[in-house]
Amino acid sequence: MTDLRHLRQDFPVLQRTVNGKPLAFLDSAASTQKPVQVLDAMNDLYRNHYANVHRGAYQLSIESTAAYEAARVRVADFIKAPSPDELVFTKGTTASINHVAYGWGLDNLGEGDRILLTKIEHHANIVPWQIIARHTGAELIYLDIDDDFQIDISSLDEVLDERVKVVGVTAMSNVTGTIGPVRALADAAHQVGAIVVVDGAQAVPHSVVDVAEMGADFVAFGAHKMLGPTGIGALWGRRELLERMEPAEGGGEMITDVRLHESTWAPIPQKFEAGTPPIAEAVGFGAAVEYLQKVGMDVVREHEVDLTRYALGQLGDIPDLTVYGPADPENRGGAISFTLADIHAHDLATILDQEGVAVRAGHHCAKPFMRHLGIPATARASFYVYTVREEIDQLIGALHHARKVFDVA
Repeated sequence: MTDLRHLRQDFPVLQRTVNGKPLAFLDSAASTQKPVQVLDAMNDLYRNHYANVHRGAYQLSIESTAAYEAARVRVADFIKAPSPDELVFTKGTTASINHVAYGWGLDNLGEGDRILLTKIEHHANIVPWQIIARHTGAELIYLDIDDDFQIDISSLDEVLDERVKVVGVTAMSNVTGTIGPVRALADAAHQVGAIVVVDGAQAVPHSVVDVAEMGADFVAFGAHKMLGPTGIGALWGRRELLERMEPAEGGGEMITDVRLHESTWAPIPQKFEAGTPPIAEAVGFGAAVEYLQKVGMDVVREHEVDLTRYALGQLGDIPDLTVYGPADPENRGGAISFTLADIHAHDLATILDQEGVAVRAGHHCAKPFMRHLGIPATARASFYVYTVREEIDQLIGALHHARKVFDVA
C-alpha cells in the first residue's frame, strides 16, 4: 500500500474532531482540504506583494503579475499543455465549460447540428449545452451507460456523423468514478469534424493528465478539487480554437482597443480573462499544483487505487448495502456511491456525521445519471492524498451503527 499519512500534518482541519469523534473527511470529490503550503502562499501574496496585475508599472504590480503568470505556467505544465498561453484562468470547471459553450457554441452551432453528451455527465457539462441548443436550434443527443457503469460507445457509429459538432464527456465520473473513454471519443469525433470538450474536474486532480494524449480540444478543471482555493479553475484549449473563439465575457483587461462602437481583443489567454482576476487564488492554485507534483501524480493515483480496493472490499461485507460503480479499482476513480437498504441518503449522511464521518449525499449534480440508475440519491465517500485506511474503517463502523439506528433487519 502507498501510505501518504505523513501528508496529513500539512492539513490543519484534519486534526479536529466532529461530534466528539476524529474527523474522517470523505468528501474530497466535492472539494478538497487545503495544505498549509497553499494557505501560506496566498497569505504571503496578500501580505507582501499584492497589487492588481498587468496594469501597473510599479514594483508591487510587477511582483503580483509575475506571481500570477508563474502560476499559469505551473498549472499548464501540470497538464502538459504545449504552451501556457493555452491555459485560461476561469472561476472553475463550470465557468470553463460555459466559456466554450457561449464563446464557441453560439458562433458555430445552428439548426440541424447536434451536441453529443453522455448520461453520466455532471450538470456542468449538460446545462450550458441545453441553453446553447435553445439559442441555436441544435439538438442534444446522449450516449447511454452499460451494466458496468461505463459509457457505452457501441452505438457510436450510428450516432456520430457530420451533424455532430460537439462531443462533451467527463474524464472521470464524480458519482461512480467511471473513467470516460476520452481518447476513443476524441478520435471518432475528429473524424467527422466535431470538437471534444472534456470535463476534467475529477480526472485532473486524481491522475496523470496529458492533454495532447487525451486528444481533446478543450479540458476544464477547478483548483478546489486539487488542494487549491475556491473561485478559480482553468480552461485549456487548442491554440487555433482559442484564437478563433469569441470571449464569453467582455470588459477590462481582455481588450487591445475599445472604441464607441467596436472593440478588438487582447491575445490569448488575456482575451478570456475580463476584469480583475483572482490573483491570490491563482497563486494558491500554483502552490497546490506544486504540492501535488512533489507527491507525484503516479503516487496519488496508486494511493487512491489502494484505498478504493480496500473500501470496496469492506463495503462489500455490509448487508443491504449497494455500491454503484465499476467493480475493478484499477479502472475507476476513488469516488464510491452507495445506498443502504431503504434509508434515504440524507438521513444516512446525518447518522454518519454523528460518528465524525463526512460524506456527500444527494444527486451529486448528476440527475440524469441518477434517473438512469433508478434512484433519487446516493451517499458518496471519496478519497484524496490525505485519506488513510483508518477513516474507511471509521466509515464502516458508522454504517453498521446506522443499520442499528434504522433497525435494518
